[in-house]
Amino acid sequence: MALLTFTDASVDPLWHNLDLSIGTGEFLTVLGPNGVGKSTLLNTVLGTRALSSGSVSTPDRIGFIPQQRMFDTDLPIRVRDLVGLSIEHGVLSRRRPRRATVDAALAEVGASGLADRRVGTLSGGQQQLVRQAQALASDPQLLLCDEPLLSLDLSAQRSAVELLDRRRREHGTAVVFVTHSINPVLGVTDRVLYLGPDGHVTGTVDEVMTGPVLSRLYGTEVDVAEVNGRMVVV
Repeated sequence: MALLTFTDASVDPLWHNLDLSIGTGEFLTVLGPNGVGKSTLLNTVLGTRALSSGSVSTPDRIGFIPQQRMFDTDLPIRVRDLVGLSIEHGVLSRRRPRRATVDAALAEVGASGLADRRVGTLSGGQQQLVRQAQALASDPQLLLCDEPLLSLDLSAQRSAVELLDRRRREHGTAVVFVTHSINPVLGVTDRVLYLGPDGHVTGTVDEVMTGPVLSRLYGTEVDVAEVNGRMVVV
């Protein structure tokens, strides 16, 4: 079942004629250099950036983990309240979300101990856990992740990837994961969308991460090497 579908979609001048369907439980990794429109792709799904042409079909429930940006240190809101604001219909219907629902979202990301902390007092890594809880609080069918590992150490990165992998396997949540490096998600990626200066390509890791394919996307010679189980693009 397709949860997200782009049909002949374009955002001028970044990318054009994108045809892509993402199914239930699929993990799609979006790669490419700065300036090619990776974050813009997510924004078209969220409805905050219009397509120049074509169409995009999305599910009703979408979770979003944005790029890391620190909360104001003076922000008085507690973690539990911030996550509660993210739960679907919790604010719009002027009903407070059930405490158990909020606590479950925090527990899923390993942030139960932060529930009563002010968000402005948290470290960057702790704040990213809160953003994960916000994204999962409404039980999303589709989860959009924009460079979600940037502020995390290696251990926390592994935990975050394991969380996303478990989520899509147990709940069928599709994951679109924007990153500069495929290595942290190499073992969980089903397909890659590589946005390059000279076009885009979609396929499995083995189909996309090759010298000839990336050379075509960059318009210059590119080599891909595997070193100790990690991919290096040179």
